[in-house]
Amino acid sequence: MTAGDGGRVHPDELRREGLIVPPAGQGTGEGATHDGTGRVRLHFQPSQREVRVPPGVSVFDAASWNGIAIDSTCGGHGTCKKCKVQIVDGAVSISRLDIRSFSREQLDEGWRLACLAQATGDLTIDVPPMLTRPKAATVGVGRQVILRPAIQKRYVELTEPTLSDQVTDQARLLAAIDDLELRVDLYAIRRLPTVVRRADFKVTAVIVDDVLIDVEEGDTTARRFAIAYDLGTTTVVATLVDTSTGTPAAVSSMLNKQQPFGGDVITRISATMMDPRALDRLQAMAHATLDQLTRDVCTEAGIDPAEIYEIAVAGNATMVALALGIDPEPLGVAPFIMSSATLPELLATDLGVQVHPRARAIVLPALGAYVGGDIVAGMLASGMDRDKRLRLFIDVGTNCEIVLGDGERILATAAPAGPAFEGGAIRCGMRAADGAIEVVKVSDDDVTVQVIGDVAAQGLCGSGLVDAVSELVRIGLLDHSGRLISDEAAAERCPGLVHRLGEINGERVFALAWHDDGLDALADSVYLTQRDVRELQFAKAAISTGWALLLTELGVEQSDVQQVLLAGSFGSYLSPASAVRIGLVPKLPVLRIVSAGNVAGEGAKMMLLSMQERHGAQALLEEVRYVELSDRPEFNDRFVDQLAFPG
Repeated sequence: MTAGDGGRVHPDELRREGLIVPPAGQGTGEGATHDGTGRVRLHFQPSQREVRVPPGVSVFDAASWNGIAIDSTCGGHGTCKKCKVQIVDGAVSISRLDIRSFSREQLDEGWRLACLAQATGDLTIDVPPMLTRPKAATVGVGRQVILRPAIQKRYVELTEPTLSDQVTDQARLLAAIDDLELRVDLYAIRRLPTVVRRADFKVTAVIVDDVLIDVEEGDTTARRFAIAYDLGTTTVVATLVDTSTGTPAAVSSMLNKQQPFGGDVITRISATMMDPRALDRLQAMAHATLDQLTRDVCTEAGIDPAEIYEIAVAGNATMVALALGIDPEPLGVAPFIMSSATLPELLATDLGVQVHPRARAIVLPALGAYVGGDIVAGMLASGMDRDKRLRLFIDVGTNCEIVLGDGERILATAAPAGPAFEGGAIRCGMRAADGAIEVVKVSDDDVTVQVIGDVAAQGLCGSGLVDAVSELVRIGLLDHSGRLISDEAAAERCPGLVHRLGEINGERVFALAWHDDGLDALADSVYLTQRDVRELQFAKAAISTGWALLLTELGVEQSDVQQVLLAGSFGSYLSPASAVRIGLVPKLPVLRIVSAGNVAGEGAKMMLLSMQERHGAQALLEEVRYVELSDRPEFNDRFVDQLAFPG
């Protein structure tokens, strides 16, 4: 039985098993479901890492997204029973597979399988150390990868040459690993004479794919690392991977240093068109970003950067072009042409990453100018070409990429959503950092907010914006056209909230949080403006028009969609209930809407951990059909129709 059909257990079944059933809503599966809003805190021991995720995310996924290793070999399907964790504080439903995996006493003590443990409330979780090295690496959303990395190490003890045995050092080494047909890098030949003699002819050969790139003294076979990068327009994430086990060793993220040139790809392309020196500067900034993250993850894991022998980069076509110094102008003007969908063999140094001097670089292939390698990585990680369910993949950002597929037919498109989801063009908008409101709840007489960092509210990030608009639509202070209702109408509908409505500089606003508890002046608050609502409407209309056209193209209805994957830094922290209420995603039960995490980074990790998946990424280029929205005559009419909030 898999997780998909294993589900939760009715209390009567637990009683028949002789298990003590907690009160409803405290771990039985009855009442433990969530409404798709808010955040839950997960505190992992013994690492003392605390993370926030949307309710309903599995403990295993929450750990994986944040670089916390939990043993598994089955890809999160509940079959290997390795991902055992103990819920120290909080409650998690008991699944049928938990009953088969643990004794009655262990269940009472809070032991659960992490891949089936849905976090519907705050939890403290004890993660046991991994007792054995897994044979497979779990990455992405429900995907299993056989561990077969390009990086290999072979320890050999060579016979010393003599006057009667004058075989060259290279031939002697290659003969010791004669099961491989290897090319030899000049760097390795340069080091070979010194290293083998200093090590008394006991050395480790370092091989990437079919190239001998180095020799090291002694036995270093246990030390082979790689880094996966999600090269985003706004945020760049680096994950250091131990390719001998397939587990993440460290994760770090930072803002892309190219931000001074603009918050989206069009402004950065424009910069290169207006200033001949801009391309060199943007390339240098991309390299500085990647290299800084490299130093960060190496420091966190306590490894030498020279032990990193391969990197993989997933990014949109513009970010990849800028990082490699390729003129991006053709990407920004019709007919939007890439220089190449795939790239030749690269070194990490070509991307400014200072690791092993001959470390290879894998850049994921792109489908088009606006559906790049990051989306190919996301499709790879989420198995869009394998799952027979009708699934909708949405990477929400300034440029929103949308994929619809049923395992046989896969369509992709891109929609220009604009900067609203990242706090851009929003009056009190800010990035998702300390002080940003990320969750909003509105009742008839009060507003409660969750603020990142648990500090005073300073602004509103994308998820908070969506929540705020969704809640005001639900309670009726925003009508379905997106207009804030009058004070008179608000006094009848929600008299306890009227003092939060008003005008600033002639524009209608709604106060979400006061900067100073002792002062409730609108100007001294974090507020939502009428223009902010319009910005969100334009963004969500572009996205919903995109997926609506793909549904039409495939000949299916909204209700046929069996799963929606919300990907990317913003999409993963978006409230499913709010997304449904404003029409950003199809009107479906919230449990069908999954926060997919950093699937671009997961896809990049898969490229490092499995040679087979590299072929899979290339195959996607042939299997996916790109749908261009700009040449569709019905786009404008559908866009206008999608501006209103659903009734």
